[in-house]
Amino acid sequence: MADNRPKNPAQHRLVRMRTQALKAPINQQHADAGRPEQNAYLDCGWGRLVFAQTFDDPKELVSSLREEGNDRRDIAFYVRDPHVLLSHAPQELFLDPSHTYRLDLSTYRASSRRPRGYFIRRLSSELDATEVNRIYQSRHMVQVHPAFFWTNRDNRALTYFVAEDETTGAIIGTVTGVHSRRAFSDPENGSSLWCLAVDPQATHPGIGESLVRRLAEHFQARSCAFMDLSVMHDNEMAIALYEKLGFYRVPYFAVKRKNEINEKLFTGSGADYDGLNPYARIIVDEARRRGIHAEVTDAAGGFFRLTQGGRSIHCRESLTDLTSGVAMSICDDKAVTRRVVEAAGVAVPEQIDADVDDAAIEAFIEKHGQIVVKPARGEQGRGIAVGIDNLADAKVAIAAARQQSDRVLLEACFEGSDLRLIVIDYRLVAAALRQPPAVTGDGRTSLRELIERLSRRRAAATGGESRVPLDAETERCVKNAGFGLDDIPPEGARITVRKTANLHTGGTIHDVTGDVHPTLVEAAVAAARAIEIPVTGIDFMVKAPTRPEYVFIEANERPGLANHEPQPTAERFIDLLFPLSIPFSVRAARNQRRKPRKDE
Repeated sequence: MADNRPKNPAQHRLVRMRTQALKAPINQQHADAGRPEQNAYLDCGWGRLVFAQTFDDPKELVSSLREEGNDRRDIAFYVRDPHVLLSHAPQELFLDPSHTYRLDLSTYRASSRRPRGYFIRRLSSELDATEVNRIYQSRHMVQVHPAFFWTNRDNRALTYFVAEDETTGAIIGTVTGVHSRRAFSDPENGSSLWCLAVDPQATHPGIGESLVRRLAEHFQARSCAFMDLSVMHDNEMAIALYEKLGFYRVPYFAVKRKNEINEKLFTGSGADYDGLNPYARIIVDEARRRGIHAEVTDAAGGFFRLTQGGRSIHCRESLTDLTSGVAMSICDDKAVTRRVVEAAGVAVPEQIDADVDDAAIEAFIEKHGQIVVKPARGEQGRGIAVGIDNLADAKVAIAAARQQSDRVLLEACFEGSDLRLIVIDYRLVAAALRQPPAVTGDGRTSLRELIERLSRRRAAATGGESRVPLDAETERCVKNAGFGLDDIPPEGARITVRKTANLHTGGTIHDVTGDVHPTLVEAAVAAARAIEIPVTGIDFMVKAPTRPEYVFIEANERPGLANHEPQPTAERFIDLLFPLSIPFSVRAARNQRRKPRKDE
């Protein structure tokens, strides 16, 4: 038999795209396969998936998109002639800057490797739905009412999978699938993937790939011909994953309505805005939502100016003109900060200067068992070593800390967890446990590679803000765990690779705002008032967020506000800067809550 396939793979792809691009509308194909539902759509909770190939008249498709609900994002998918559709409503619609990819399920082969440290299962409770929304929010996706997930658990057109951590039971990823035949009697018997999202704090590798594969195997078992998806054109990591799994580009397009949710996609943000880091961007986004003018003055440094009416405030991320130079200088020197908050009644650990002799250092270590070595000045966890229990390691840590500051401090080590409290206008807005970076062995990969993989995932999840440095401190922590960087830890072994929990050195953040003990809240506010700083991140070491025991670690004059979902950090920040921008309904509700009762 003659082989008529193109010899050149690139030519083969071009032939395939050209053939599919010339397909007739779906209702003119497969005459013997039955007629699909006309003008079909599927409510997915975040909006409707509108199947454009079931519309004969583009005007009808435009009318359908105009029915989009508030705070929802409808998507017209499988649009073959977007230029024609847009011509009917150029002021209302835009072409989504995404690529469509397809996986041929007739040739797809499942992987023999199974997930390690987590497993994939169906969404099975409203608690699962709440956790899925938490992940959506962390990824800036449109949320779905939890009741929608639950009421649609038996919907044969919609399939929800979640990834669950085997140890903690936490939901760490999710994906949604749509079965097209069950949605609108699709004669092509296709399927599609939507809302793939992984918790940015998750440390396990391959969660996204496992979710995609599980959904593909689900639809393959139901004899679907293919599985399609839409991915932003610049999402290089996702595209690389899909192409690795065998997806290929197909020439179908998505069209959406011009609304607030989609605004960045059809207006463009500009080079200056794109240069902002996540900590500046979350504030600028909130300001723009309120109609406050935002001028980026130095994107690389995170500087911008906010203006409304006659009020103008210059900011560097969460640091503003409202923070005095005195407050900044107090926060800049950790020894000064400690003295100021101690005078206000805040509990602090014992501390000495590192410029003492070896005997004094040894005596300090012997007294406290373990100590912390940190530069008197510095930020983002640089130069800090935790859990030092001998003179030799202390000297190495002191030398590393001196690279950040000439003055180095030794501090008693408080066993517990790192708690960050965001205090704005002397009120607690958010609280989060910060956990140090850790990896889990798979019995095949060296610790060095596991750390590098974790670092890449943390960087991708935080816009490049979080990475695990392969430095002397990481090597010391690995050594204390009984390994070398080039050792291969056994499967399931969990190794903490740094003792510090700073986001910038690979730490993860977990919201505990609703669980914080009142004593911790009072101490954080007292520290902020003592420094007289309107916006600050107060760091405590605690036994647990629900318990009153703590010691003060430091105060940050420029706390990151982008890591505390679902707490409204950016909203409260803009409330402080521009109180007149607070919506009237919100101000009225607050005043009602503060109104004293008649019996008071």
